[in-house]
Amino acid sequence: MISLENVSIGFQERVLFDNLNWRIPRGSRIGLVGNNGTGKTTLFRSIVGLVLPDKGNIALPRNQRIGYLPQDLIELKSNIDLISYLKEKSGITKLEHSLKACEEHLTSLSAESKAYLAAFKKYEQITNLFEHRGGYTFSTQAHKVLKGLGFREKDFTRQCTEFSGGWKMRIILASILLSSPDIILLDEPTNHLDTESLEWLENWLLNFSGTILVISHDRYFMDKLMTQIAELAHQRLTLYQGNFSYYLEEKDKRHELLQKEAKNQQEKIAKTETFIERFRYKNTKATQVQSRIKMLEKMQIVKIDKTPKKVAIYFPKCPRSGDQVVSVENLAKEYEEIKVFNGLTFTLHRGERVALVGVNGAGKSTLSRLISKRERPTSGTVHLGHKVNLAFFSQESSDNLNYNHSVLEEISAEPSSMTSGERRNLLGAFLFSGDDVYKPISVLSGGEKSRLSLAKILMQESNFLILDEPTNHLDIITKELFQQALLKYSGTILIVSHDRFFLDNLISRVIEIRDGRIYDYPGNYSYFIEKRNQLLAETNERNLYIKKTEQPKQSAKTSDKLRKQKEAEERNRIYRQNKDVLNRLKLAEEEIKLIEKNKVDIENQLCDPIVLKDSKKVQNLMIDLKKYNQELVNLNKTQKQLILSLSKDNPLICLLYTSP
Repeated sequence: MISLENVSIGFQERVLFDNLNWRIPRGSRIGLVGNNGTGKTTLFRSIVGLVLPDKGNIALPRNQRIGYLPQDLIELKSNIDLISYLKEKSGITKLEHSLKACEEHLTSLSAESKAYLAAFKKYEQITNLFEHRGGYTFSTQAHKVLKGLGFREKDFTRQCTEFSGGWKMRIILASILLSSPDIILLDEPTNHLDTESLEWLENWLLNFSGTILVISHDRYFMDKLMTQIAELAHQRLTLYQGNFSYYLEEKDKRHELLQKEAKNQQEKIAKTETFIERFRYKNTKATQVQSRIKMLEKMQIVKIDKTPKKVAIYFPKCPRSGDQVVSVENLAKEYEEIKVFNGLTFTLHRGERVALVGVNGAGKSTLSRLISKRERPTSGTVHLGHKVNLAFFSQESSDNLNYNHSVLEEISAEPSSMTSGERRNLLGAFLFSGDDVYKPISVLSGGEKSRLSLAKILMQESNFLILDEPTNHLDIITKELFQQALLKYSGTILIVSHDRFFLDNLISRVIEIRDGRIYDYPGNYSYFIEKRNQLLAETNERNLYIKKTEQPKQSAKTSDKLRKQKEAEERNRIYRQNKDVLNRLKLAEEEIKLIEKNKVDIENQLCDPIVLKDSKKVQNLMIDLKKYNQELVNLNKTQKQLILSLSKDNPLICLLYTSP
């Protein structure tokens, strides 16, 4: 268990959190959320020992390995190749050296001596640790993790310093996953991952049995992995038992209840104060007056978080362009001997909101730069339509900021129809408020520079937006405001992003770059994922069929293998056919587990002598217990009906499902 007791941390006069207490049980999956600047990253850094608390204690379990992925880039060791770096960071290299030293020491000793027995015992211990850490299978596991995170075979022997910033973050992430950690802390892990790598990481973490703490603005990621949300706000921590969607719903419910409680309390205070003023000077009421005065003094006032001021982001009215906004024909791009893509052809029309997707290195950013005329193609053409006014945002846009300006001076110097008040509101929406607007640009972090560059893009009177990873440094609130602005934007949008929730509610077309070719999907992001998986499955089946037909003669062993494969395919077909029933069956089982857990909790409470003294509480617990028992009866009945529906036409899948 990780334990934080009365932890307080502040910088100069600003207090991030005060007397913070938090118990994190082993195996927890917790998402840490909160507005930018509340101290989430500082809290992570304090847990791993990089920041010392001003007061309080942080206790970590003994002999537990912690893997920490920071948000900011860490420079990697030079003159070392990728696999060697991973071996070193995971501790395998050190163990190999220890094993070699032990072996050399053993050869110098007599087998009958006590020193030999002691040395051999140490050798056994190191050998067991080496095996436990996966030393014998490290190379295989490293290749699997690296491929999952998007690296290619030829990358394995490259020097670490040759990789770009985003790929270096992936290397650090790979080193964490391969180090056999017991606790993992990830600060914005999705910022540098494409969709395929992100899905792979999600599956890896779902199978991880240790403790996971995550800071992320990716709603899909948090919903899929987290079972608890910890919100850091107003120097305190509030826990919610559920994923991110549950947290949002429960937070609204709690706020409504708190408002009612505060209203009732204020009414009670007003009545009490009226009574005090009315009878303050009457001797017959003196005792009652004093009693009420003491009651008010002891009363803890219900505090409600102020409702944040509603801010809207919007674009200036954009001029109307021609129907055909951009036409790409036979486009190709090469860098020296590296062919990025070849023969790309497509057209974007006025008003379309299009996502450009693909694995890292597929050429998304390259294509964005070619369309925006920042680069020239190797061959082919990019033609912008009639009256197209293009605005382009990329992670390099911050290089165009004037470092001699303050934030406010930079935004004020941008030509736009916005008033000075509207410009200040825009800065506030992008998390520049109060004295932050007077900060020199030279002292801003990379994320702050990126947000400022994006704010400047919004001020331009464009009708064609090209946005390359615009949401990487936006918190959830700002991201939603930005999304609403894009939905109201009357121009055309081409956006590169891996934020699935952001894209799903925004775009109506997906263009995927895969293996140097274009795949066009008319629909939102969820539709693209469904169709892409279907297309890949069909391609795999076709390749398998071709492979079968190319083998004229089959041995008995091969024939047996094909028979088993057909049986597996038949089982999969039956499984897909009954997927809906299986999903309902799975949900029923999860509900049964939850209810049984709640029953155990109630039964434990009913064994508590303190609880038994409270007859009202005991009565309520018995009512809840009766309700849960009835729900269990209903769910068990539903479960049996679902299993029977499976066994009616498909006894094989029922047998597979119900077997222990």
